[in-house]
Amino acid sequence: MTTEDTIAVHALLHRSAAAWAAGDGAAYGACFTEDATDVTYVGTVYHGGAEIGRAHQALFDSFLKDTRLDIDVVSLRFHGRGTAVAVTRGAVRKRGAGAGRPDKLATYTLVRRADGSWGIAAVQKTARRRLMEAFSFRMRPATRPAAG
Repeated sequence: MTTEDTIAVHALLHRSAAAWAAGDGAAYGACFTEDATDVTYVGTVYHGGAEIGRAHQALFDSFLKDTRLDIDVVSLRFHGRGTAVAVTRGAVRKRGAGAGRPDKLATYTLVRRADGSWGIAAVQKTARRRLMEAFSFRMRPATRPAAG
């Protein structure tokens, strides 16, 4: 729960985004722990950094070719010395495209590895449905979260 841990977790998330932008599935998978879980935006569940990397390489070579993953850390909380939860907003965009409105949220569970480095143990990605959200807030104001 030090400044160095905060910096390391942010660096890990940005390293995963850099691997995505490079189309490097192995480097993307290396950001995850050996027993990680990745629940994708479309609902597919991958297990383990090796599988996550392999599957994403196939995606980077096809549907996600020449894309980047924009990540903005909304919140980061540490739970003890070895666990953190990060909530991010982001989007997948074509490389070279300008910034746009984030359309996805992701919740990351991060753990300290035996060597002291941080790894992604789990990530859950969710589409943000702004129209549904606005309707809900208008019809039932108590559903609006206090922050953001």
